[in-house]
Amino acid sequence: MESAIKYINKKFPNIDYRGNIQNLTSIQRQKSEVLSNTTSYYESFLDVIEFRVNIITTNFDFTKNYLDLIITYTSVIITLSRIDDKKALVGMFNCAHEMTNGSSDPSYPRLGQMFLEYDHPWKKLTEEFGPHTKAVTTALLSLKMVYPRRNLPAEQWRSAQLLSLLSAPAAMLDSACCDTMACEYLSMETMERWIIIGFLLCHSSLNSNQASQELWKMGLRSGIYLTLTRDEVLNIHKVSEDLFDNIKGYSKRIADIKECREHVLVNGGAMHRERRHFLRGALKELCKVLEDEPGLLGPKALFVFMALSFSRDEILWLVRHSENMPKLKYHISDVIMASTFKSQVSVSIHSFHYFAVLHGEIKRSNEKNMYVCPEEESVLMTSFVSTLSGLSVKQVDNKEEFDFRALRLDWLRLQAYTSVNKAPLPLKDYPDLAKVMNLTQFHTKMVDAVEEMLYETSELSIFCFYPRVFEKMFTQSSEEATMKRYLMAFPLVCSHFSQSGDPLCPEEVKSMEKRSLRLCVTFLEQIAKQTSTVVLEICAEQRNLCDQLLPKHCAETISAARYRKQKKPMPKKGEVQKEKPGAESLRKDRTVANNMDKLHLMLTELCSCYSLCGDFVVFDHIVVPTEFLISQLETRLSEIIVRMTNYNQTTQEITRPSDLLAGIRAYVANLHSLSCYINVDVTRLVKSVLLQQTQPLDSHGGQTVTTLYTNWFLESLLRQASNSLIVHCPTLHCFMSQVTDAEQSFRAEEFSDISELQALAELIGAYGLKFLSENLMWHITSQVTELKKMVIENMDVLVQMKNNFDKPEEMVNLKKRLTGGENVLKRMTIIGVILSFRAMVQECLKDVMSNRIMITYLMMKLIKIYNPEADIQVTLSIYELASAAGLPCDIDPSLVAAIRSMQTDNTSPDEEHKLSRLLLVYIAVSLPLLALDPNSFYNREHGGHNNNIHCLARAINQLAAAMFTIQNKNIEQQLKEFLLLASSTLLQLGQNVERMEIKNRESIYLLLHMIVEESPFLSQDMLESCFPYVLLRNAYREVYKSFIVTLG
Repeated sequence: MESAIKYINKKFPNIDYRGNIQNLTSIQRQKSEVLSNTTSYYESFLDVIEFRVNIITTNFDFTKNYLDLIITYTSVIITLSRIDDKKALVGMFNCAHEMTNGSSDPSYPRLGQMFLEYDHPWKKLTEEFGPHTKAVTTALLSLKMVYPRRNLPAEQWRSAQLLSLLSAPAAMLDSACCDTMACEYLSMETMERWIIIGFLLCHSSLNSNQASQELWKMGLRSGIYLTLTRDEVLNIHKVSEDLFDNIKGYSKRIADIKECREHVLVNGGAMHRERRHFLRGALKELCKVLEDEPGLLGPKALFVFMALSFSRDEILWLVRHSENMPKLKYHISDVIMASTFKSQVSVSIHSFHYFAVLHGEIKRSNEKNMYVCPEEESVLMTSFVSTLSGLSVKQVDNKEEFDFRALRLDWLRLQAYTSVNKAPLPLKDYPDLAKVMNLTQFHTKMVDAVEEMLYETSELSIFCFYPRVFEKMFTQSSEEATMKRYLMAFPLVCSHFSQSGDPLCPEEVKSMEKRSLRLCVTFLEQIAKQTSTVVLEICAEQRNLCDQLLPKHCAETISAARYRKQKKPMPKKGEVQKEKPGAESLRKDRTVANNMDKLHLMLTELCSCYSLCGDFVVFDHIVVPTEFLISQLETRLSEIIVRMTNYNQTTQEITRPSDLLAGIRAYVANLHSLSCYINVDVTRLVKSVLLQQTQPLDSHGGQTVTTLYTNWFLESLLRQASNSLIVHCPTLHCFMSQVTDAEQSFRAEEFSDISELQALAELIGAYGLKFLSENLMWHITSQVTELKKMVIENMDVLVQMKNNFDKPEEMVNLKKRLTGGENVLKRMTIIGVILSFRAMVQECLKDVMSNRIMITYLMMKLIKIYNPEADIQVTLSIYELASAAGLPCDIDPSLVAAIRSMQTDNTSPDEEHKLSRLLLVYIAVSLPLLALDPNSFYNREHGGHNNNIHCLARAINQLAAAMFTIQNKNIEQQLKEFLLLASSTLLQLGQNVERMEIKNRESIYLLLHMIVEESPFLSQDMLESCFPYVLLRNAYREVYKSFIVTLG
């Protein structure tokens, strides 16, 4: 393809498509792709040539439209000349077109000729506009009163108190108007383009007309670059010097160009910096006055649009020079001011309706001075008077919509009729008429074309083509504390980008939309990150203050009070005493700002930017800034909560649930204060974050508090409890660490008492505890699997023991053949420990739920109590509902579901039932082995055994209930058999007087009583029928006699 492009560029436009086919072979092979890919470019070039033909043959009527048309035409030609590959694109298209259709495109010769003619664009343009020199010069010289007045240094603006409503208090309510209303907010950049490009095209007047020369030099001193279109700029000094260098008699003009360029390089940056500095102060004053007195928006609207236009001019100058003058120092508050101020203008602007009535009266009085008025002009002016005089205040009160476009179009026609040569009614002879109509046109726009006026004076879509400059400006503003309140202006400017497209080029809309949304989202995320950082830093400070008030920190204060009471010596002077909570609020000098003061000030500034607008539209996308803040806070708060947990998997350290809950409450309390600054739903934010913490993973796939505490309780607390390093204490309703020689990383009672488990229930809620329960059940099922394997290994012996339990001699022989009894009891104890922990958690969940959802909790409780129990599946469903609220159930639905999931198709229900019954036999005949363990001693203080065998009672009852529920068998009957077998084997302990088994015999007897007490299916009558009560009474007396109870 490269050889074809080189050939086309060399022979363009006279390309032999048939004689040199070897050079165009690649295009021949891919002619359809070439045709489709170059069609859009070719049609764009055709648009340029059509525009060129039409502009030359058009009759120009008005100065502004005339100059705009000239500048647009010149910009198109210059931009076209900068396209390096235009000849290759057009040549390839025509080549593919001829190869496809057998003939060249009809427009190709004209297009090729235009490319050749404009190979040196400025030379050709000056030739074309030579005949128009007089008209162009006359149009440009009409700016000699307007442009110098606008192009003043900031000192003169300041001395004239420009844009100040307070400079003349007596005239504050008077309508701001002048003879040149539209010129007051005309863009400086537009006028400079007119002057520079206009005098380049018609340069002969620069040597003959002093006024032209002065106006031209003033334009050259304004800057170095002018915008052609979007990010295409024109180096005005270089282009002017290159053009005049080839023309005789322009040596003085070249010297003027060099002088003006040096002036810009030396003074341009400082002059525009001072202008921006003045505009910042003037805009602040104008904003404050209009905020205090919004009624002034009506009479002083001209000041508003002047302020917007002046600010926009400085922004545009800054943007087009920022990348081309790298050493330029600038501030960006002007872009913030201009964009922010725009959003405040459109509030009460429709109060201008009453001016239209006054203009109707003025028009009627002016018409009386006209002696000659042709028919067409008379019809138009009569229409003006009738339209304006027909307006009334009632129309405004009735909220009627006004449309004055027809009136403004008629005024355009009247200017056309009265501006031609030898017009019967020349407009220049009636300046008062022009003034009044221009004033009328301005005020009618205030009623029905406010958006158009705002677009004209404050549109900043140029930033769409300078993204790097835009991002740099945002970064500088975000680093300046006083500018944080205006940061929302940057994403708001992105809503202007939709206006930078062109209907003739729809293919670029998608790319512009992506660029606009990317910039908008980037800015909003950065603002949200800054705001969330400040908010969460304040929350962290408050959390530290709240942490100082926790009970665990009061030991030093109590110790100091005790020293004072007992008159013991206080600590030495060298020791630094810890400050009491609240000391940070004591200040000797209020002017000294601490860290919290700075954070609150920064938060106020950042939140102020969110008050500029609730939402805005970027390319049909509705953007809500506060949603970005909520999203950031949600992500950051989730990370902070997880980080506050301080879980260390290596050392098995974790924050106590009550401490974490206190920290979260401190964060939530301070987050709610955010709603005092901006309208944001903090409750929804907190609910979303805390609800995610009740799940195994959050919305980003990260670990949650639920996962961390589940892992810790399973891997640390319950694992040590299964090894008897931690003991379950029914009396204290907690787990306690055993006293050992080894150093322990935590004390179990500090993490498992009622207050801690209630805090855990509040933290992770019912969903989190369900996840914890599922993990607990997984560990239980793994133990049950091993138990079943052991039952299968000893099945023959267990069957014989079940049938011969009333034959002591046979039982003695069978026990010798039975293996793994200690292992069975160990695994059952582990199951009991897990179930005891779950029961404690469920109890705390019940307390939490009864406080949070009292009515719903009572309804679930009543449903559970009055369950008719007709169908076991219905009963299990009710139990599952009750268990979710922490209510205790006779049959644990989670355990039932876990054991049911273990069943496979390989085993029949009868075999499962047989294994379950034999497992109870296995446990019952193994109970006497517990007496051999010295840790089987019953601890009255703890209310249980030191090796956690008291947890067997819960394990036996709940495991039996779950297994026989699945098998649809009578639970009570099966437990009766177990009780009978267990009583028989335990009674044999009393016959062994000299053996080691009698040492903890009484403690093991109590275990039988615990099984009956724990079971909802067994009663004391059943126990007494098979185990003498006197043995239980003596056992209790024996285990309690070692404790001395003292009173007083």
